[in-house]
Amino acid sequence: MTTLMADSMLDETWTLSGSVALRPEPFGALAYHFGNRKLTFLKKKELVDVVNALGDCDTVAEALTRAGIPALQWPAYVIALRGLAASDMILERKPS
Repeated sequence: MTTLMADSMLDETWTLSGSVALRPEPFGALAYHFGNRKLTFLKKKELVDVVNALGDCDTVAEALTRAGIPALQWPAYVIALRGLAASDMILERKPS
């Protein structure tokens, strides 16, 4: 098991920021943050599927599963999601 597979992000609950709009593109999507004016390219349709699933899932692992991402590919998606989190494209949801 890699370090990323043990990453706590897999057990966390995240969602697309309300300040972000996703525009579908043939390569995936463009994500624009209206607050900080950052533009990010989501270069895989599968990553877009994961990001869209985050708000409806209890964990990142559940979103990855729902999007059909094989477990062996999860570390790469965690890296991508960490990048999106660093630019405030996705936000951690706190338990209510």
